[in-house]
Amino acid sequence: MSHSVSFADYRAALTTPGARWPVLTAVLARLPIAMVGLSLLFYVQRVTSSFATAGLVSAGALVGVAVGSVLQGRIMDRLGPSRPLLVSSAAFAALVTVAIFGVEQRANTAVLVVLAVGVGVTQPTVGSASRAMWSRLLPAGRARQAAYNYDAISIEVFFILGPGISGLLSGAAWAGTGMVVASVIQTVGAIGFALTRTVRGLRPLRGELPGYLGALASPGMRTVVVAAMGFGAVIGFVEVAVPAAATAAGHQSLGGVMISAWSVSSVIFGVVYGMRPWPRAMHLRLPFLLAAFGVLVAFSSIPTGLVGLTLTLLIAGTMITAQSTAHSTALEQVAPPGTVTEAFGWVITAVTLGLALGQSVSGYFVDHVSVSASFLAASVVGLIFAGLVFLLRGTISRGVPTATPQKDHALAS
Repeated sequence: MSHSVSFADYRAALTTPGARWPVLTAVLARLPIAMVGLSLLFYVQRVTSSFATAGLVSAGALVGVAVGSVLQGRIMDRLGPSRPLLVSSAAFAALVTVAIFGVEQRANTAVLVVLAVGVGVTQPTVGSASRAMWSRLLPAGRARQAAYNYDAISIEVFFILGPGISGLLSGAAWAGTGMVVASVIQTVGAIGFALTRTVRGLRPLRGELPGYLGALASPGMRTVVVAAMGFGAVIGFVEVAVPAAATAAGHQSLGGVMISAWSVSSVIFGVVYGMRPWPRAMHLRLPFLLAAFGVLVAFSSIPTGLVGLTLTLLIAGTMITAQSTAHSTALEQVAPPGTVTEAFGWVITAVTLGLALGQSVSGYFVDHVSVSASFLAASVVGLIFAGLVFLLRGTISRGVPTATPQKDHALAS
């Protein structure tokens, strides 16, 4: 069950002993969360002059993130977060360097997609480790819920800054500037987070490891994954359609800035929504928010120019943080004990797979049909996923099956 939170709860969460330095370093680690993929998209598009190719390469990176999130999350549940984050950060920096070399050498699309997958797999999953950290630092209740809300809201702040920075850097003399800046910031932040005293002190509890399904052993967890994938797919469509609309209007550098617009309303509405979320029941909240998101995105298909498109994005954006918070909160209800980091990794995986689906299909629509058709397709996909989540809503209300092994393998302080 979710809790309504106040500003005092946010303060209590962020000032709890041991939280300060992980919170600060996580800001650096997660600021590029919307920069790496978009910078790669802009980079490849400028070099190849093809949104379809750029969409495939960016989708490859997202597929890599999807695999890496679960893999890194499962490893962190077993070893603690510090060592896995340090290893992934080093590998990420190396693979970004190789990927940039490949783009500069005009490697074929298949090679660029493979390199992008490698970049995504090694991208440090600080978000999963941070979410797991809060479950250990704070007892269940309003302060912990406020911490989860803060994570979701802060990510949206980064979605405001990230695309705008990527869009501006994409217009630099060298097209790869945004990719380098994003990668350096994320690497430095992830290493800093991994080396904080609190994160180094997190240890896994001994005990029997969960089965090969891990967090997905819970049917409710699988339903949350479906909801998160639909959420990501809608965003993926829009993240390609908006830059395409800006480019068609002769203002390519505004594409990232316009994507940031819906994150503005997302943050504002997200804070208000967290104080009194509705519907109160999680099994109804997940399909309702996704369906509303799909409906609101449909209005972006109406030809109103860049100003009108920005306004419709502001309206649709009100549903973003609300959904991110709902996904994170639902884990308290459906994730099997001992899979806290992996469970959040599955949410990231689902969102990124949805993004990959949306971006790749949206690139085809933009190049072969129209930008408006891409927005309409986003709406339809969102409504289809919302319908599936509604049909599966009973798995959320039932929570974790009693047959699920009750062994706690979560990170211990």
